[in-house]
Amino acid sequence: MPTAAHLFVRCLENEGVEYIFGIPGEENLNVVDALLDSSIRFVTVRHEQAASFMADVYGRLTGRPGVCFSTLGPGATNLITGFADANMDYAPIIALAGQGATTRMHKVSHQILDLVNLFQPVSKYSVAILEPETVPEIVRKAFKVSRAEKPGGSFISFPENIAAMQVSEEIRPLKVQGPLPPRCSRLKIDAAARVISSAQFPIILAGNGVVRGGASKSLVNFAEKTGIAVATTFMAKGVIPSSHPLSLGTIGLQAHDYVVCGFDRADVVICVGFDMVEYHPYLWHPRCDKKIVHVDRTYAEVDTSYILEVGVIGDISSSLDRMADRVERDATANTGTLHTRILEELYRYRDDEGYPLKPQRILNDLRTVMGDADIVVSDVGAHKMWLARLYSCELPNTCIISNGFAAMGIGLPGAIAAKLACPDRRVLTVTGDGGFLMNSQEIETALRLNIPVVIMIWNDQGYGLIKWHQDRRFGRSGLVEFSNPDFVDYAKSFGARGYRIKSADELVPVLEQAFRDETVVVIDVPVDYSENMKLTQQLGSLICPV
Repeated sequence: MPTAAHLFVRCLENEGVEYIFGIPGEENLNVVDALLDSSIRFVTVRHEQAASFMADVYGRLTGRPGVCFSTLGPGATNLITGFADANMDYAPIIALAGQGATTRMHKVSHQILDLVNLFQPVSKYSVAILEPETVPEIVRKAFKVSRAEKPGGSFISFPENIAAMQVSEEIRPLKVQGPLPPRCSRLKIDAAARVISSAQFPIILAGNGVVRGGASKSLVNFAEKTGIAVATTFMAKGVIPSSHPLSLGTIGLQAHDYVVCGFDRADVVICVGFDMVEYHPYLWHPRCDKKIVHVDRTYAEVDTSYILEVGVIGDISSSLDRMADRVERDATANTGTLHTRILEELYRYRDDEGYPLKPQRILNDLRTVMGDADIVVSDVGAHKMWLARLYSCELPNTCIISNGFAAMGIGLPGAIAAKLACPDRRVLTVTGDGGFLMNSQEIETALRLNIPVVIMIWNDQGYGLIKWHQDRRFGRSGLVEFSNPDFVDYAKSFGARGYRIKSADELVPVLEQAFRDETVVVIDVPVDYSENMKLTQQLGSLICPV
């Protein structure tokens, strides 16, 4: 007779799981053994945090829950950072951890923690399997809850003695099913259309829900039909092409940016698929003087700075299409000076020969090499702010930025997962020297599994983003400097390839060569972060164009 572990794996197969990212351990060996006969590909990583980051990015790119896997105790706690990142960024993720036998869970025992309660605050669903017969229901519910809007994390603890128990052949996985997206009432659609039609200076704020809902085409259509400009959050880059005349770029720098100028004068803000965790409303709606139209599949969060004029709850594409047919506006309106100023800033340093390289030059060169469908995965650090501001995207989910939990170390594991999810597209991670060394051991994972990714390290020998904040707030900095290994030699020690940029004109040819290498490539790029404070000063003195 099969065991509960075999039944569990059959339930995962039933859910369409392609990959499990994790590390085998003593208390999860029953599941590991069952996986040996499964169609599911197990990706053995070098640290559990990397496994959860991989599941995080895989879930975000595919819309299907990424699955990460560990043993009990320290293995499970290592999963929490990436798991929490996915949950706060609304990426579907399943975490499975082995657990000690139920016969010792009631007392102090080796490596035993109450994992269900440990994961509860950072998950949508957290549960222990205590009877083998409940496996199909628990797995089905975990996946259903994880995928339901807004997506997030489900955690399952699997005690080793339960996993080893035999189950009847008659117990089978449950049918996979889910509800269709709801359709908003005509009453709400008409009310929203009236508010937008009467607006003098409306603006659209598009969030990650547009990506999750596959509503980019409907968003662009709505913008074009109404002539209303679109700003996006970091995580929604590409839902309207950066080259589109109605694109205002990204909002979220917590500074008086050109994009914020558009919000300053707006009387109506149309929030489409906006997740409050991406950029809190008090930062773009400080006076609470604007009418807000909320367009999403779920109800708005309660917040003093986010009081709605109209809530349009239902399938985002359907709602936008129906609203576009009812809004009465002059569609010839455009962003004019705002869009021009943003493009001017993007191209200002594209021919700069300075060394170390300015962030603007690096991003211009990167955009030159990367195709529209290629994927850039950003780690967290000062480089993330520059990517979010200046890296142009023509398609959604081509610049992956963690912005809810914003956990350092996601870059390399995320790039590996992106390449597995999208094998026909080129993948590059932009990471700082600090974030890179948090999970650089996964170079071995990528090489072992023949997953070609390019790792671009912005090297300033310090925690550049924190220095930026220190300089801005206190006029001085400290305790953020460190030294690095020779990144080229470090890459070669794994069997990867490494390049160091020694002049500005080297970057484009090195990037092109890196992708031709078809292996793991590390590119060490010395960066001039003095530009950080120049940007802060520029934004601080900005006079909004008219």
